[in-house]
Amino acid sequence: MKPSSVVFFCVISAILLLRPPTGAESVTCDPSLLNPCAAAFLFSSRPSSLCCSRIKSQVPCYCQYLNDPSLSGYISGGKKVAAACGVSLPSC
Repeated sequence: MKPSSVVFFCVISAILLLRPPTGAESVTCDPSLLNPCAAAFLFSSRPSSLCCSRIKSQVPCYCQYLNDPSLSGYISGGKKVAAACGVSLPSC
């Protein structure tokens, strides 16, 4: 193997190892991001597209919200809204 090939292989390997994995985006679990869903949660109204977008972004936080006593009362309404948005929630 030529020395230039070895250097090239090492550089490519380093780049692949040092970059973050694809799809590993960090999610900020902030229930206030679900404010656009308040009417849908409380009054069973049709969720807006912004609400559905926010629910999709907060799916990784669902179990955390479910275990929070101050939020758990909204979870049953949240399940209905998520279903109306076509979002599957994880089992906790």
